[in-house]
Amino acid sequence: MEADLFQTLAFIAPLSAGLQKAFGNYIVEETYAKKHRLLDEGQVCKRVYFIKKGFARAYYLAKDGKECTCWFMGTGDIMISVYSFLTQRPAAENIEILEDSIIQSISWNQLQSIYADFPEYNYIGRIVTEKYYILSEERALLLRTSTAEERYHLLLKTHPGILQKASLGQIASYLCISQETLSRVRGRKSILT
Repeated sequence: MEADLFQTLAFIAPLSAGLQKAFGNYIVEETYAKKHRLLDEGQVCKRVYFIKKGFARAYYLAKDGKECTCWFMGTGDIMISVYSFLTQRPAAENIEILEDSIIQSISWNQLQSIYADFPEYNYIGRIVTEKYYILSEERALLLRTSTAEERYHLLLKTHPGILQKASLGQIASYLCISQETLSRVRGRKSILT
């Protein structure tokens, strides 16, 4: 199933015909294969991405060279390297496509034009920013207060089908546990069911 960017934004607040036309003129839609990287560490994130269909993750490399997954995003989600996009400075993370995906995007400059030309979009932009800030805060709290098993069950609930889209190593790093711990958690779940 595909998501629609206009419907996603209009769910927050109605989009004027002019705003829809401006977005329509700027939005680029592209198809990417699994394993494609939309952003590499050290590059500046110059585009905001909307997943029309697909699944992606952001990750960084730890000092020991291990990949550490920061987040997963799926159909209907907006994704960026937040720090890099907002400051237009080099990113500390990579954004990788985990399954063949259809991605819509708009550049930083184009988005700034929309903010300037359509004051009503400032409200929508604020709500989207708040949503992702809240998700980030919830994740930080979850990592400090929940067990590995609780984090795993929440991940399965928020991202159904993730076991077919991401590797166990990617999932374990996202949950901040070892693959061995993830195997034990998954084993306990299968015993209970």
